[in-house]
Amino acid sequence: MGVGSPARPGSESRFCTGGSVAPTTTQYQRAIDLLKNFKVQAIIGPKMSMQARFTIGIGNKTNVPILSYSATSPYLSANQSKYFVRTALDDASQVPAIASLIQYFNWRQVILIYEDSDFGRGIVPYLVDAFQDADAHIPYRSIIPSVPTDDQIKVELNKLKTMQARVFVVHMSPNIAARLFVLAHDAEMLADGYVWIMTDSVGNMFSTLDKNTINSMQGVLGVRPYVPQSDKLLTFPARFLSRYRQQNQETPDPANPNIFHLWAYDTAWAIAMALRKAGPLALGLKLPSLQNINNSNDLSMLGVSQDGPGLIDSIRTTRFQGISGEFILVDGQRQGSVFEIFNVIGNSYQSIGFWTPNFGLTKKVITSSDASDNVGLNMVIWLGGSAQPPRGWEWPVAGKKLRIAVPVKPAPNPFVNIKNNLATGKFDVSGYSIDIFEAVMQEMPYAVPYEYIPVVDPNMAINLTISYSEICHQVSLKKYDAMVGDTTIIINRSSYVDFTLPYTESGVQMIVPMKENWSTSLWIFLKPIEPILWVAFLAVFVFTGFVIWLVEHKESRDFGGSAGKQLVNIAYFSFQALLAVPKDPKLKKWLLKFALINLVLLVWLLEKLYSASLTSMMTARQLQPTVVDLNQLISNGDYIGYQGGSFVKDFLKSHKVEEHKIRNYSTPDQYAEALMKGSWYGGVAAVFDEIPYLKLFMSKYCSNHSIVGRVYKTGGFGYFILVSLATDRSSPRALRSLQMCRGPY
Repeated sequence: MGVGSPARPGSESRFCTGGSVAPTTTQYQRAIDLLKNFKVQAIIGPKMSMQARFTIGIGNKTNVPILSYSATSPYLSANQSKYFVRTALDDASQVPAIASLIQYFNWRQVILIYEDSDFGRGIVPYLVDAFQDADAHIPYRSIIPSVPTDDQIKVELNKLKTMQARVFVVHMSPNIAARLFVLAHDAEMLADGYVWIMTDSVGNMFSTLDKNTINSMQGVLGVRPYVPQSDKLLTFPARFLSRYRQQNQETPDPANPNIFHLWAYDTAWAIAMALRKAGPLALGLKLPSLQNINNSNDLSMLGVSQDGPGLIDSIRTTRFQGISGEFILVDGQRQGSVFEIFNVIGNSYQSIGFWTPNFGLTKKVITSSDASDNVGLNMVIWLGGSAQPPRGWEWPVAGKKLRIAVPVKPAPNPFVNIKNNLATGKFDVSGYSIDIFEAVMQEMPYAVPYEYIPVVDPNMAINLTISYSEICHQVSLKKYDAMVGDTTIIINRSSYVDFTLPYTESGVQMIVPMKENWSTSLWIFLKPIEPILWVAFLAVFVFTGFVIWLVEHKESRDFGGSAGKQLVNIAYFSFQALLAVPKDPKLKKWLLKFALINLVLLVWLLEKLYSASLTSMMTARQLQPTVVDLNQLISNGDYIGYQGGSFVKDFLKSHKVEEHKIRNYSTPDQYAEALMKGSWYGGVAAVFDEIPYLKLFMSKYCSNHSIVGRVYKTGGFGYFILVSLATDRSSPRALRSLQMCRGPY
């Protein structure tokens, strides 16, 4: 058995020089030499994935098992050859743990930073798929040359500094990563608001980093395979150092053993156990015939191991508790189930949690059903010393701001209000519409820089906005990127700008003054009861008297006589029954007495209702709207008011209101004053406006005004942006996200 690795095992990435560099002749010849001259039955190595590609071919030709404890590239696969076994975890195995970390903190944008080599590129497709499943987007991939200069690294860092995303995943060799972190620290990119996550390519070799590099990495997160504590593991560093000093007496002591040393140790144990299980290797090598030997090709001179098939089967089925954890091979690939999440603090690191396929992120290693109490991570000290998780995005140092048009109102307005701040020289924008817009922007999973631009009419003596439709037109001309305000969604505007869903109720209605309606008529005593109720009461009165007469007139002489006398008796008897129960004549039938009692109760109830209604009419204030609909205004030739800059003017004109009959106002106080003057004294008979503004008016002037008439439906208030920007993929994502869900307007 030969060992194709140096005495000090280490990370593949420590020695990786880039994907374009071919394996050296020395490495290739070493494998040939071991097989040709030493007749080895298995080879441990090589360390680099690029070297492993060639060595796998040699093992496949000679039936000699090739075991690698450090070739971690996902491009390599044990399925490529039956005689290749990887006793290390491949880089793709850590991807679910990294994706869970991204999803746990709800980061939506992640930038990958990796070296330009097969080793660096190998993990990228797996990260892309995993982040997509975690609802995270990769806006940029920063590729660092495999042999970079400081200037090349600085150029990439300056690019990253201008971007919105602040979450970086680093996958590269430790020596390049150390330079990257030091330069990033100097560029103030290892500060509050940033998130740096290193893969196990750096995490596994953390102990080899110098103090200056570790000091620059304070708050960085890392992922690496978890090695459970055991007695063998605790004594291994001392035994390793003792053996190293014996074999390397003139060299300085190495750093503490890392995961690759542990995997190399377990690999040697796996071969030893496989040999014990397979028995003596007595069949040896089958050498090629002389006619098949090509003196110019060393491979043709190699023999084929007759013991190889049995030995490789024994190796692939070997299972034991190694110093690095449980040693299990599936299809020739070592399986790992637990990853440690650690946080760089001080001169070392602190474990903040673990990831397992069954339980995800947990505060400690979970092996039973107590996962619910340990879900999540322990406290993290982030970059800058903060304990608050960064949101993962910030406004970039340099970038285009969205130009948000805001209408200017002549008076304080609860929807949109602009004040000139003399202290700062800027505009303070507030109001309900602004609050909703800013709340939406705060919920964006990325930074959206924007600035408010007040829009005024240059032809006006005072600062008043131009019409809202004109602002829509200017947005379509790209003078502004969007408009925020009390903008109504209507069809003609949505043809050249794109609206969000409405955030208020929709509709246009009118408000009119109320007039007092005091009656001076002598017949006011009849008004408490409707005429039809009077008629019904008289009918019941006469009908009751008729029924009494019909039953009693044959037996009672009081109901006899001529027809006229009988009619007088019927009316008189019913009327007398209302005032008091008649003593004479007496009714003979009990059924008639019951009917008469019902009549008395009906009269009593009606009298109570009549008294209450009449009292209310004579004492309470009676208000009536002056007009009730738009058609009445048009037929009367009345003047109508609306809010300046609003689309309501065009709405009134579309309903055949003459333009000279339309007057514009700006504030609720002006509304009230115009309505008080009336149509023929310089005011208006009614004001048309959108329902939110009418409710605002009524909150102050409800005593003398009323909202009447039908509701003319509109789309409600919404924000709008340019259609081409909303649909163009090259436009800022913020504009497309602000669009929310579009509906039919």
